[in-house]
Formats: sequence, C-alpha cells, structure tokens
Amino acid sequence: MLSGGLLRIREYLQDIKPSERSVAEYILEHPREVIRMSVKELAERSNASPAAIIRMCKSMGLEGFPELKIRIAADLQSPSAGEDEYKEIRPTDDIPTLIESVTANHIFSLRETIKVLDPTAVEQAVRAMYRARRIDFFGVGASQLVAQDAQQKFLRINKMSTAHADAHLQITSAVTLTDKDVAVGISYSGETRQVLSAIKRAREAGAVTIGITKFGQNSMSALADIHLATVSSEADMRSAATSSRIAQLAVIDMLFMGVAAQSYDKAVSSLRKTRQAVLAEFRTD
Repeated sequence: MLSGGLLRIREYLQDIKPSERSVAEYILEHPREVIRMSVKELAERSNASPAAIIRMCKSMGLEGFPELKIRIAADLQSPSAGEDEYKEIRPTDDIPTLIESVTANHIFSLRETIKVLDPTAVEQAVRAMYRARRIDFFGVGASQLVAQDAQQKFLRINKMSTAHADAHLQITSAVTLTDKDVAVGISYSGETRQVLSAIKRAREAGAVTIGITKFGQNSMSALADIHLATVSSEADMRSAATSSRIAQLAVIDMLFMGVAAQSYDKAVSSLRKTRQAVLAEFRTD
C-alpha cells in the first residue's frame, strides 16, 4: 500500500513556497481529518487556494491530492505510526538512553527511506551498474566513506570501481569515463559542490549518472539520470552524518546485492577468491 505522505510533506517543508506552507503545516497537524476532506475543504481550513494544494502535491512527485490522502491514510494505519520519530541526542542523556536513541534513529532512517525509495529507480541503477565497464563513486566527508565502502564491495565481485578522496582526482576520473561507465554521486544534501562537479563532468563524458541524496528536489536529483532517495532527520548533530550515512550504506548494499544477483555464481566465486586471498596474505600463525 502507498505510504510516506506525511514524510514527503515534512521533507518538502524545507524548500516549500510561502503560498503552500499553510497547507503543509495544517496537514501535519490534522492528518486524520485531512484524509476525509476534499481539496476545497482543505483550502478553506488552511487559508490557501485549491491551486496551491494541487501544486504542492505535484511538487512532491504525486499525481494529485487523492494520492496524498491515500499515502497519509497508510501512514496512520502503520503499526509504528506515532512511534517512529527522530530522537534528538541531549548532552544530559545517560549511556543507556544514548544507545537507545542512536539505534532508534538508525531504524527510523531505514524505515522512512523504504517509503520514498523508488524500486524502479533501483532496478534501473542495478541494470546500469551491472553493464558498466567501470563505476566511479564520488563523495565528500562522511559520504566519501560510503563511496569507499561501495568501491570495496564492487571490487570484490570483479567490478572495476574507484572512490577517490581527492577532489582533483575525482574530476580527473570523471572526465575519463565513457558511455560504457557509471558515475555515482553520494551527497545527502544533494548540494555538495565537488560531487556535483564530478557528476556533471561524468554526464558530459557520456556516463550514466546516479545520485544518492535526500528525498525531494535538490541539485543532484535534477542533474543525475537516476535519483535514489534516502531519509534522515538529524538536527543539532547533523554534522556527524550518522543516520544519513546508515541510509546511504543501505542503498549501496541494495545496489551491490542487485548487481551480484545478476551473475550469482560468478559473484560468489569472486567473493570467495578475494576472501581467501586476503586471509592467506594476512593470516597470522
């Protein structure tokens, strides 16, 4: 069943137009009432116009207000409705509370990401990466660590990959890609300048471009051929990129497993071969 209506609105609030803000805020405050309203009724209650409501739905990637109501209704019927929300980390938290909050936030990000991640987009990305001669992963900061994780995984199934940390090397690598290659940009905000530059260069070179960013409209989602959305509601501790990194890693694992499954026997053989090589080289007797 379609869900993620309330999530889309919360994420949309960051870049919402003033004419649509009153609608979004009213929906978040009165979700149970809204699913029984018409566009006209919601417009009257939220002091907005019907056109603003329809425009808001379209901006969130929905067909219209009926689809939004269906998604909100599904959110409200979820067994965890009302329980899944970001838990802010406070300096006064004791260790048991800290453990519970961090774990809950990771689970929250994964559950919310599932709601917005488009299976068709994932399938397109898997298909492109399976066919690719080479895959370049681009990221900065915490997202660069995700890029390195991706490179390590794909190299283990004999898929040529790079994850350069240096911005100059990223650009150098991007311009050498061809229409037989894939470039993956990883940036939760979708606005990281170095990553956007690399993806732009890769696209100009003819490579298929994939963007792993937050849900909603951003520069990366507009630039990449395929957009894979993730969700994280980190607040004061945002710079630590904890929950967002977990969501990004989960998407990388989905892509990796999807590509490996396309040629399962070869992938298993490569994994076994690389594991045995590493164990033999670094085993201590």
